Amino acid sequence: MKKHLMLLSFASVLFAANINFNEADSKISRVNPAEGNVILSYHDSIKEIKKSVVNISTSKTISRANMPSPLDDFFNDPYFKQFFDFDAPQRRGLKDKEVVSSLGSGVIISKDGYIITNNHVVDDAENISVTLPENDTEYKAKLIGKDPKTDLAVIKIEANNLSAANFANSDELMEGDVVFALGNPFGVGFSVTSGIISALNKDNIGLNQYENFIQTDASINPGNSGGALVDSRGALVGINSAILSRGGGNNGIGFAIPSNMVKDIAKKLIEKGKIERGFLGVTIVALAGDTKKAYKSGEGALITDVQKGSSADEAGLKRGDLVIKVNDKIIKSPNDLKNYIGSLEPNQKIDLSYERDGVIKQVSFILKGDEQLVKNNTKDSIIEGLSLRTLDSNLKNRLGLSNDTSGVFVEEVKDKSKAKEAGFKEGDIIIGVGQNEIKNLEELDNALKKIDKKNFIKIWVYRGGFVTLLVLK
Repeated sequence: MKKHLMLLSFASVLFAANINFNEADSKISRVNPAEGNVILSYHDSIKEIKKSVVNISTSKTISRANMPSPLDDFFNDPYFKQFFDFDAPQRRGLKDKEVVSSLGSGVIISKDGYIITNNHVVDDAENISVTLPENDTEYKAKLIGKDPKTDLAVIKIEANNLSAANFANSDELMEGDVVFALGNPFGVGFSVTSGIISALNKDNIGLNQYENFIQTDASINPGNSGGALVDSRGALVGINSAILSRGGGNNGIGFAIPSNMVKDIAKKLIEKGKIERGFLGVTIVALAGDTKKAYKSGEGALITDVQKGSSADEAGLKRGDLVIKVNDKIIKSPNDLKNYIGSLEPNQKIDLSYERDGVIKQVSFILKGDEQLVKNNTKDSIIEGLSLRTLDSNLKNRLGLSNDTSGVFVEEVKDKSKAKEAGFKEGDIIIGVGQNEIKNLEELDNALKKIDKKNFIKIWVYRGGFVTLLVLK
């Protein structure tokens, strides 16, 4: 974990231990619009939440010396392309190093200045500035913690008596509920768009590792990212995260991270500066077609592979077991299991129920963490600034890669390292060095030892469906 994530102030730690999120009224009344000669308006519903939505601007220095073409890699990043600096593709002829500015939104979650936003809004930012609603005062913000796997981050400004958002219980949402998206689209200033909840519990979108999206047709545009999705009471139901669009504009398919997930991640980031997740160590699929007939339980997460040395392996789980319950959580799908296990911290005891050969069984065991499991397969020293891991079958499944994909996975890129300057990103897969194909850590190590370090080192990486050349000096 990067050093700046761990530098929480003493005051921040004291606050985090007693953090209380504002909760919306749990009594929900669903009524039909009033009859008569009236104008229906939600002005009063959103006037308070408007005070909690902030503008975020960031800047960072990018290096062009190691890029094969003018900022193509950077500007073609889907998050950047949809949400930031929308005129960027027209830029040409930049210097070797250029300061690039971006815009986004955030939501105040505490009176003393904690703000939730998307990770991609503040990721790698050297400077973060926050402008409060109806106030031209600009505050410098510091990064408290970030979680790329859910695309959430917490920043903090030094201010008091702020208007914190009221959180709704996202488990109570229903398709058809009226919602509003609040934020700063295209940098034109605060605005509100309306729509309904189109779908719930959307996963396999391919945006984050842990997905449980709210889908809405309320217009979410570049700059809205990190802003608020609220219900007709003005209570926060989600954080606007992404849109599906071929041209970058809104086509009525927007996604928000549910407020319950936001609350859980924010609390952990404020308290620890990072997220520690439990890791079961299984490959899972859904029951479908004839496979349903082979199990008495109609739904669950079917185990197709168990990673050696994992929590599941030590608990005696096997291929063919159908997980149907963990603690008090009913498991209806693979996504249910992944998200629930990911919400638990390592080193705690869990009770897991599963079906094997028509019999329901239960096992109790201590849940390991992902870092504990992969430690022996990870190396930091082959390329300075990178934490690397061989792309094994379990990792391929988690990333949605085909079985014939091979290479070395980049788990972490350290700030101010040569690797960072060269353009490496977390999630890259190293597939070649010069003319040498790379399938594992050993091959990478051997290939680098044969290269004259006085020359430029050409490294081929697979990123987002494309192969990119990076150059190390």
